[in-house]
Amino acid sequence: MQVILLEDVKALGKKGDVVKVSDGYARNMILPKKLGVEANKKNLNDLKLKNQHEARLAKEQLEAAQALAGEVSTKEIRVTLKTGEGGKTFGSVSTKEISAAAKDQLDLELDKKKMQLPEGGLKALGVYEINIKFHPQVTGTLKVKVEAE
Repeated sequence: MQVILLEDVKALGKKGDVVKVSDGYARNMILPKKLGVEANKKNLNDLKLKNQHEARLAKEQLEAAQALAGEVSTKEIRVTLKTGEGGKTFGSVSTKEISAAAKDQLDLELDKKKMQLPEGGLKALGVYEINIKFHPQVTGTLKVKVEAE
């Protein structure tokens, strides 16, 4: 009997796979525990439509991430850092501060967990390029200008 898996089943397959199992295993294990459904024409068509819908959503998300990355790469934000005598800086700029500055200055919601600061962080005055991962396949760059307070 062929079944469409509704959940990952160890040593059998992943969610959405069509697998061939013995009739008894399907009747006694897969179907009662709602781990899968019988692979008839209706269920196969539903699976096909669901896969097409997910592919379309994934494509739209990728395009949106690419557009956002293109928009962000042309922008620059300013962040201030306390300085003492002789231009010595105190502390560093965190991703939380960069995210807040992007929201205030550019009106963009950027996830602080997706930002990758350069080695050592932003501990000096100057202009830095921060990599931001918008999508597993899309990474953009944001210019951050660190100025004295």
